[in-house]
Amino acid sequence: MKVLVILGHPRADSLCGALADAFAEGARAAGVQLCRLDLASLDFDLHVHLPSPNDQPLEADLCRARELILWADHLVFVYPTWWGTMPALLKGFLDRLLAPGFAFRTCEGGIGYQGLLGGRSAQIITTMDTPPLIHRLLYRQPGRHAMARATLGFCGIRPVRALAFGSVRSADAPRRRAWLARAYRQGRQLARGRVTPAERLTDKAGAWLRALRLQFYPMTWVAYAVGALAAAADGRVFGNPAFWIGYLGLFLLEVATVLVNEVVDLGSDRRNRFFSTFTGGSRVLVEGRLGRREVEAGIVLVLLGFCATTVWLLGVVPAALPALAVLGALAVLALGYTAPPLMFSYRGLGEIDVALTHSIGVMLCGFVFLGGSWRDPLPWLLSLPLLLAILPSITLSGIPDREADAAVGKRTLAVRLGPRGALGVALLCTLLSAATAVAWGLAGLGAGAFAGIGWVVVPHAAWLAWRLICRLRAERSPARIDGLMAVSLGYVLWFGLWPLFRLAGA
Repeated sequence: MKVLVILGHPRADSLCGALADAFAEGARAAGVQLCRLDLASLDFDLHVHLPSPNDQPLEADLCRARELILWADHLVFVYPTWWGTMPALLKGFLDRLLAPGFAFRTCEGGIGYQGLLGGRSAQIITTMDTPPLIHRLLYRQPGRHAMARATLGFCGIRPVRALAFGSVRSADAPRRRAWLARAYRQGRQLARGRVTPAERLTDKAGAWLRALRLQFYPMTWVAYAVGALAAAADGRVFGNPAFWIGYLGLFLLEVATVLVNEVVDLGSDRRNRFFSTFTGGSRVLVEGRLGRREVEAGIVLVLLGFCATTVWLLGVVPAALPALAVLGALAVLALGYTAPPLMFSYRGLGEIDVALTHSIGVMLCGFVFLGGSWRDPLPWLLSLPLLLAILPSITLSGIPDREADAAVGKRTLAVRLGPRGALGVALLCTLLSAATAVAWGLAGLGAGAFAGIGWVVVPHAAWLAWRLICRLRAERSPARIDGLMAVSLGYVLWFGLWPLFRLAGA
């Protein structure tokens, strides 16, 4: 293990200097390779005088510092907390050193970033006059958060652990010796590795949560609940075991689908320059936070859970065979979005597949699980406006991914029609969905679930359509469309929430 200790105090003969010495002594006793940088001894300008730090040549000492950071597996920063954060010396060092292209990369379009110093961990050791408990509870540790999250974490360095000593002003000699002994033990613990089992577990748990992409699941529950409410004549849905067991099955199916997408789309995700919260996958495989075998094992476990839940469900639903048929068809469509041999998204059918599974697919499950018949026109009528409302957002999501998808042979509408064609499809579906929902409401179709929806859908559709028209009129094809994606995803919510509340209150 290679460890770099960076002393950020402007005086080497300080308590921070002694703590850095103690940590370094412990680390050497642990058998690591160790280098040290005392920033007070380096010759460099603290200030970035030009628009970008990359435009300002690095002094020889900073070039050496960069080499050491790239060399190190574990970075240790020792500095005092002054005015809630770090000294100007350390701040200037970071301002000059952690520049774009070295520490992070800005995504195309200027929104989003990718840290470039991943694979490294860090330790912060800081002193303060404020008692650490007061600093934590009253001031909320601004310096620690700035360093651990907004600086080191931003650059991909994780985990970042922190150790604070205080109050320095009131500490007597025995207390300071105890602090030095603790710093020594902290360095000595590197013999057991730079990442503790608890940190490794926390990081893995965070990576799995990110891989699940839970932000897209609530709409599935809403559509499923609409179908269930439409089937239950007595309105008793949420106390019915079949409802929750059925949703557990759908949840596991959605998890499996998302994880399959991560594996199959890895080639596209690696090439994607415009990834965001909405597009480009979770990137846990791209960044190495999870391994491919881990995700594949997760898929197998989730699918086993889905099968077990299906068996459980068949024992509580009123009609087992129709429920099995509907759930089986949904599973084929959902997994077939990217999973071979179907791979609908690679054959130009991905958008309609997503729209079908997230509208009539889950709505019909709720309807059948609660005793309805798949032949009943009600769930089909309820799902059509939602299907049309989903198509704009799923079509738009292909625009940022277009170049990467085309490179791996993925035939989304954005690849086949180009950005302008995809925008045109989104505009058409926006208008059709609003018109259908309003027509259903006026005609009383769908058990009255769309009555009055025009008051919210028409203004939102007009807003979304206006933004789409502005994009179509723009001279350049869009790359990042985060704002447009947010508006289109918000539009979809009306087609689930409005029927949900109407049916629940009926």
